Amino acid sequence: MVDPHIFLIVALILLSTKALAIVMRRIRLPKVVGALVAGVLLGPSVFNLVQPNETISIIAEFGVIFLLFSAGMETDLKQLRDSFKASMLISVLGVVAGLGGGFIVAYAFGWSLFESFFIGVIIASMSTSITVEALQELGKLRTKSGTAILAASLFDDILVIVILAVVMGLGVGEVNFATVSIIMIKIVVFFVFAVLSGLAVNKLFNFMYDKFGNKGRLSVYAIAYCLLMAYFAEFFGLADITGAFIAGIAFCNTRCVDYLETNTHVLSYILFTPIFLANIGIHTMFSGLTGSMILFAILLTVASILSKVVGCGLGAKISNYTNKESMQVGAGMIARGEISFIVASKGIAVGFISSLIFPSVIVVVLVTALITPLLLKAAYASETSEASNASNVS
Repeated sequence: MVDPHIFLIVALILLSTKALAIVMRRIRLPKVVGALVAGVLLGPSVFNLVQPNETISIIAEFGVIFLLFSAGMETDLKQLRDSFKASMLISVLGVVAGLGGGFIVAYAFGWSLFESFFIGVIIASMSTSITVEALQELGKLRTKSGTAILAASLFDDILVIVILAVVMGLGVGEVNFATVSIIMIKIVVFFVFAVLSGLAVNKLFNFMYDKFGNKGRLSVYAIAYCLLMAYFAEFFGLADITGAFIAGIAFCNTRCVDYLETNTHVLSYILFTPIFLANIGIHTMFSGLTGSMILFAILLTVASILSKVVGCGLGAKISNYTNKESMQVGAGMIARGEISFIVASKGIAVGFISSLIFPSVIVVVLVTALITPLLLKAAYASETSEASNASNVS
């Protein structure tokens, strides 16, 4: 039997996230910040009305998947192809800078070389979902810099997964060429499968649209394909959001994409995305932050922010993006999320690092999740005002 309290929890989350979204709009801040703050207020850190809950976390995971699926459908395929090399460089420099920044801070606080490197891995990856939500709200997902951020986030996940596998192997003394090769082969197999299935699905949906028009069955089939791709991504060792995003790309230039995008957005906006964002705040607990760990958490957060701004911004600049676009890319790559939690949990589980690190990781995730929408709003502010002025003139 389902615990009836889950209905009360969902109701509280939906009401509080909506209320704070309205407040944020009034004070000209992104609504994603309101949802994150709502989670913190509801969770153990403030009013303790909602405890971290497995059911809520499952619903939140669907929120992430639908968010990235929608982002994939909104992607400009030509821009994605054009930004491929630049996005790879942006990702590599961002991951290296993040890993290096985390290592320096951890080593300065007395962690061993191996522990410091592992902490660097924890903060090396970015959270695509927070940035996608912020870019969608700003209407900048299809811009040159927005597309570069999305593509770079895919490379981020792959790079960090490979690095994690190597580091885990080093920790138990089992890293070898064969282990790394198997990981890379699985990644390649997944992307080959993704491309082939995506091309087939694209043709199939164009055919069904021409034959039947905008029918509800199209949305059902599309969501089913999204979930299958999320499953296969996990099966081949990647994040489920990677599969969901690629599934969205399969539909981005179909003739029914507007219909599919509208239906998916409504489903996500009403229920899943608010719960996903609030769930980050609900999991925020500061009980383990005492003494020097508070300073460590602050410096690790600063390193997390600066490493992506500098590393990813530099990658964009080298790739001939303008100064403004480079700042937009750097700001968009700051947010940390589920990958950081996964890496930290794996390290703690096998005894590579102490569980004392986890509250600091939570602080990094929360602060970067809160600051990313604000920095993106500032980075795109001039473009938004220019567009507004142009519309007023016309």
